[in-house]
Amino acid sequence: MAAISMRLPVVRKAVGLSAPRGGEKHLVVPGDTITTDTGYMRGHGTYVEEEKLIASVAGAVERVNKLVCVKALKTRYNGEVGDIVVGRITEVQQKRWKVETNSRLDSVLLLSSMNLPGGELRRRSAEDELAMRDYLQEGDLISAEVQSIFSDGAVSLHTRSLKYGKLGQGVLVQVSPSLVKRQKTHFHNLPCGASLILGNNGFIWIYPTPEQKVEEAGGFTTNLEPVPLSDREVISRLRNCIVALVTQKLMLFDTSILYCYEASLPHQIKDILKPEVMEAIVLETRQRLLYLEG
Repeated sequence: MAAISMRLPVVRKAVGLSAPRGGEKHLVVPGDTITTDTGYMRGHGTYVEEEKLIASVAGAVERVNKLVCVKALKTRYNGEVGDIVVGRITEVQQKRWKVETNSRLDSVLLLSSMNLPGGELRRRSAEDELAMRDYLQEGDLISAEVQSIFSDGAVSLHTRSLKYGKLGQGVLVQVSPSLVKRQKTHFHNLPCGASLILGNNGFIWIYPTPEQKVEEAGGFTTNLEPVPLSDREVISRLRNCIVALVTQKLMLFDTSILYCYEASLPHQIKDILKPEVMEAIVLETRQRLLYLEG
């Protein structure tokens, strides 16, 4: 008979949010007046009424010179050229694949915007078009880079680098894109034995760190060997740590995830999702990050 874990109700103390150095961000809700200065230009998430700049979404105010915009705290992914994304193939069309990337419209991966198996760079023929489903089919997960944005806001992807391509065995975690911190690289091999792809679109891929890079494959070979129990435990712990960080609204990047992983080690994997444990390990993570900034 399986054991049941029961907890008595307790009064939970609110965890104080320590302000990062440089002060707190200016948060607004729809209808809040951002400024009455007419010298500012209206950006995304704002509108002008009676010579006042007013927020149309809930989020953080961002100023770039005279341009004022509000970055929504909870929104669909808005692509930017150069972003790293993780997506799922939803449809195979003529000379293109449709990809779900957590944006308003399906993204597009053109046959001409990818390496063929073996990393070949050559003109795509009719045979390549007929074999598209052999490369990628519905349900496959891929990592890619945003190549351009269409006029309607749809995203065009490419996988021309060998570090992009089809994803093999691992775990996908979906979070809000606003919680993924922009960095120089979004591919991380953590010292705990697992690797991460932190997609700018809020899709995070956790997978066992490969022992050696297979560069001849061109991003199409997937290792289907059984994953050892130790690797599965590390991946599960990382997944629960990411869920804990998201629940406590802490930004996701390699250092915050690693600190949270280390703080969770005294606890069992399933216990990380208990509210009191979640608060404790995220509070320790936040304090270590503040100490690092200081």
